[in-house]
Amino acid sequence: MRKRSLTAATALAVLCGSMALGATPAAADSSRVLPVRQTGDIVVDAVHQQVFISDPLNGKIVVTDYTGKVLKQLTTNLSGVHGLELSADSGTLYAAVQDLDAIAVIDTASDTETGRYTVGDKPLSVALAGGRLWFGYGGAAAGDIGSVDLTSETHDVTLGQDNSWYAAPLLDAAPGSTTLVAGAPGQSPVELASYDVSSGAATKLASTREAGDNLGDLQVTPDGKDVVVASGAPYYQQVFRTSDLNEDGKYVTDAYPNSVAIAPDGTVAAGIDGSYDPDVYIFRPGSGEAVRTYDFPNTGTSSGSDLLADSGLAWAPDGSRLFAVTSNSAGTYSLRVLTAPTKALTTVTVDAPATAARAKKLTVKGKVTTKAPLRAGTRLTVTRTDLESPRGRTLPAAAVRADGTFSFTDTPPAGGKVRYTVAFAGDAEHTAGSGTDSVAVSRARPRLTIDNNRKVYSYGKDVRFTAHLGATYKNRTVEIWADPFGGDKPNKRVRTGKVNSHGDLSVTLDLRRDTKVTAKFAGDSRYTSATATATVGTQVSVSTSISGHYKARSTWGHTYYFFHKTRNPLVTTKMPYYWNRAQKFEFEVYYQGRWYPGDPAYFKLSTGGVSKVNITGNHGEDVGWRFRVRSSYIDGASGDSVNSTTHGAWKYFTFTK
Repeated sequence: MRKRSLTAATALAVLCGSMALGATPAAADSSRVLPVRQTGDIVVDAVHQQVFISDPLNGKIVVTDYTGKVLKQLTTNLSGVHGLELSADSGTLYAAVQDLDAIAVIDTASDTETGRYTVGDKPLSVALAGGRLWFGYGGAAAGDIGSVDLTSETHDVTLGQDNSWYAAPLLDAAPGSTTLVAGAPGQSPVELASYDVSSGAATKLASTREAGDNLGDLQVTPDGKDVVVASGAPYYQQVFRTSDLNEDGKYVTDAYPNSVAIAPDGTVAAGIDGSYDPDVYIFRPGSGEAVRTYDFPNTGTSSGSDLLADSGLAWAPDGSRLFAVTSNSAGTYSLRVLTAPTKALTTVTVDAPATAARAKKLTVKGKVTTKAPLRAGTRLTVTRTDLESPRGRTLPAAAVRADGTFSFTDTPPAGGKVRYTVAFAGDAEHTAGSGTDSVAVSRARPRLTIDNNRKVYSYGKDVRFTAHLGATYKNRTVEIWADPFGGDKPNKRVRTGKVNSHGDLSVTLDLRRDTKVTAKFAGDSRYTSATATATVGTQVSVSTSISGHYKARSTWGHTYYFFHKTRNPLVTTKMPYYWNRAQKFEFEVYYQGRWYPGDPAYFKLSTGGVSKVNITGNHGEDVGWRFRVRSSYIDGASGDSVNSTTHGAWKYFTFTK
C-alpha cells in the first residue's frame, strides 16, 4: 500500500504553482521547480556534480544535482546572499552575504559552512584573481572594491580598493588571471572598469561608460582577453578587451540581454529577458552567429514564455550541459538543464518525385541544413521502405556537397508507396537529423478495406470486423489477422476464406486490448498484393472505492464521503492487470468555485490488478476543504500501451472535526 500526503497547505501550494511532479529522461533537456523566491547567482561544481543557486530574499543557497533535483538547502545566517564563486579545485564555495556584511566559506564536499570573513558593507559579488578573493560592496553612493588575502593564515581583509563606484559592482575574472573586471549593475549608462591585481592591490587599467544600460551580468572569457557584457540595451551582448575596454565584437541576441555564461572552451551562452523571442543563444568561440537557440515554454498564466533570471546561466565545465534559472508569471522558479547545447540542430529535407514507374530509375534530391555546415563528402544513410521491404532496405550512402545538397538514384522494385529516408547520425558538433519523402510507384492494385479503424470500444466488447475486396482477376481469397497490443500476444490469423458476392468477409473478436486488425490479399497475375488495416482501441475496466469514512451522503451535487480528521482515507482501485501497469492517481481541491489539481502520481497494480492508496497527512489542516480523487489508465504513461486511456469516476470526500 502506497501513501500520499494531502493537506490544505499542499492544495494552496498548487494554486501558487510551487509544486510539480515529473520524470527527467536521461540525456534530454529537463526542468525542475526550485524552492526559491528570488535568485542572485548560479555556479556549477563539476567535481561533486552539484549546482549552487543563491536566493537573497529567503537567505539561502539551494544545492541541486545535475538533473536539477534539490539535494540540500543551506539556510544558516545567509540573509541577502547573492554572489557566488568556486575555488579552482571546486572544493570551496564563497558566498557574498549582503545583510551580514560577510562572505561565507562553504565546503562543497559536505555542503556545510566552515568559516566566514567579515568584510565591507553589503558585499554583492565575489571573484578570485591574483591569489585573492575580491568583492564588490557598499550601499547607495558608497560602492567600493575589497579583497581577502587567501594566502595568509589570518585571511586579511583589505577595503577601499576603489571607492569611485556609486554602488557595489559586479566582479569577474578569468581562472588564474590577475585581471579583474567590474561593472555597475542597473546603471544607465553602465560603468565598466578593469584592474591589474597582480600586486595585491587593484590598479585600474581602463574604464568606460559605453557598456549599455542596466547591466544584468558580465563574464570574462577563459583566456582573460575579453569581457562579455549583458545589459538591457543595446540588444546584443557587447564584448570589450579587458586591457583597454575598447569594443572587441558583439554577440547578437534580442531585446533586453540579462545573462551571459562562457564555457572553458570559449563557447558563449547569451541570454535575454524576453517573453516572445528565443531566451538563450549559443555562440561557438570566434563566431558571431548563434549555432543554437532555446525558447523556453510558458508554465505560468501570462501570454509570454518563462523568463530567464539575471545572471541565470552557468555551464557544466565539460560543456555537456547548460543550466538556466527561469521564472514564470506566478513567481515559480525552475532550473532548466539543457543537454548537448553546443551541438547545432540538423534538419534533413528530402525531395523525391511525386510519381514514378516501377522498375525505372528515379532521382531523389535533398539538403542538410545546419548553422554549422557539414563537411563536403559527409555520408548520409539512405533507406528505402516499400511493400517488398516494409521494414526498410539500406541503399548506398549519399554524400553531402559543399552547399549542403545531396542526390542519389534508385530503381524501385515494388510499386505502391515507396518511402526514402535520409539520415545523418550526428557527431560532436551536430545533432542527428533525418528526413523522408515518398513516391507513388505505378502498379495495378485492388481495393481492399476493413472497417472500424480508430474506433474505441469498452473492455470485453464483441466487435464484428468486415473486410471488403474490390475487383480482382481470379483470386478472391482474403486473410484476416488480429494483433493485440503487447509483446506477449502474437499476431494471429483469425479467418481465411473467399469473400461473398458483395466482396465481404467478416469475423467477430472479443476485445481485451488495443488491437490491429489486418486484411491481406495475396494478389494475382493482374493485381498486386494489398493489405488494409484497422487499429482499434480497447479501454480497461476501472473501479474505485473509498473506505475509512464515517458516513456518506449526497451534497454539493455529488456523493461525498465524510472523514474524521483523525482518519486517513483509503482509496482502492481495480483494473485488469498487465506487467508493470500503474494507475494514474489524481486529486483536486475545491477553492472559490473551482477545482484545482494537485500533482498526479502513478501507483503500480498488484498482480491481482489492485492498487491501494492511503492518503496521509495532518488532516486537521484539511477540515472544511472539499477534495476529489480519480484513478485512470493512461495509454503510454501507466507503464504500458496495450489499452486506450480510460478515466475512472471522481470520488469526493471531506474532513470534519
